[in-house]
Amino acid sequence: MQTHDVTTAEDARQIINERGLDYVKVGLFDIDGVLRGKYMAKDKFLSALEHGFGFCDVVLGWDSQDQLYDNVAFTGWHTGYGDAPVRIIPESCRELPLEQNALLFLAEFSGEAAAICPRGILQSMIKKAEVMGLIPYASCEFEFFLFDETPNSVRDKHYKNLNTISPGFFGYSVLRSSVFSDFYEELLSTCMKMDMPLEGLHTETGPGVLEAAIAYDKALEAADRAALFKSFTKILAQKRQWMATFMARWSSDWPGQSGHIHLSLKNDQGHSVFYEENQPHHISDTMRYFIGGQQKLMPELLCMIAPTINSFTRLVPGFWAPTSANWGIENRTCALRAITGKPNAQRVEYRIAAADINPYIAIAAALGSGLWGIEHSIEPSEPITGNAYDVSPPEEQTLPKTL
Repeated sequence: MQTHDVTTAEDARQIINERGLDYVKVGLFDIDGVLRGKYMAKDKFLSALEHGFGFCDVVLGWDSQDQLYDNVAFTGWHTGYGDAPVRIIPESCRELPLEQNALLFLAEFSGEAAAICPRGILQSMIKKAEVMGLIPYASCEFEFFLFDETPNSVRDKHYKNLNTISPGFFGYSVLRSSVFSDFYEELLSTCMKMDMPLEGLHTETGPGVLEAAIAYDKALEAADRAALFKSFTKILAQKRQWMATFMARWSSDWPGQSGHIHLSLKNDQGHSVFYEENQPHHISDTMRYFIGGQQKLMPELLCMIAPTINSFTRLVPGFWAPTSANWGIENRTCALRAITGKPNAQRVEYRIAAADINPYIAIAAALGSGLWGIEHSIEPSEPITGNAYDVSPPEEQTLPKTL
């Protein structure tokens, strides 16, 4: 049995038995999109498949440095840091090509904890779409810097004067992708084997920076792929004594790192509801309202898209990042880029997002605001033509400057 054939608990039991595994790796994503988990003995895992298991609820309150966020009600010293129920997701079964004969299963919090579980938050928006007769599809593309450093060396340097794997600007460089072809090939191969295939991988503008476009899928699977991609890119880098960062902007000397989200909606017949043959640019009313909702709620929901203090250092003019809640048709200077063309390619690129997003939470915000726009027939502003940085936004399109 192959991992992509696993859809039920019985399938999971079968593949574990066929491979003679004594242990299985189980992981779930916390509020910051960090993969937390452990190895589980076979018998315990098989029991958890049927009945679930408990996982310390602290991961729903920790930041990336294992420090409890302020004012967290759900978990903390005041609750005693108890276990919360967790469900294993059989259909998330994946190969672990970097380990010997190993499988990874994702899990998610259930019960009361589901309301603040990142994967659960996204699922609530997907269910809302389904009630409206819509099936959301998504994909993420990430820019990330690679350093010729280790976790120890960056601390020894106090995070200053870090060495990237290559110098200067050189976007779309075939030279650099050839020089570092062993890393490119290993990353592409790992992503393929782990069911998160890349549509493209290339250098971006900056020292040691790459961009990866993950193949699109239904929104929940797309978020799984995006979150796993970030985790395993870091793992691959550290295995060769490098470090990968998905910070929004690691240095003021260079552009920030994007985490653009592409979204489209289909009906239950599998047809795009964003495409209308006889409308300008084939933009349907549904797509227009979707953009209107995203634009209207973007300032309010920015904390779900820009979740760190560092996130806001990226949102400056002239560095390929949007600075207001505007939109345009095939315009990369805008926060929302309407990509038009064939029915299956018609989509919205949510360009406000950076590489530091939690994919589940960010996709939930981008999708939920668009669905709200459809529900309320929200008209967007006139699309921006030309350089959006040269246009002073009205007050309602002004974005917060800090968290």
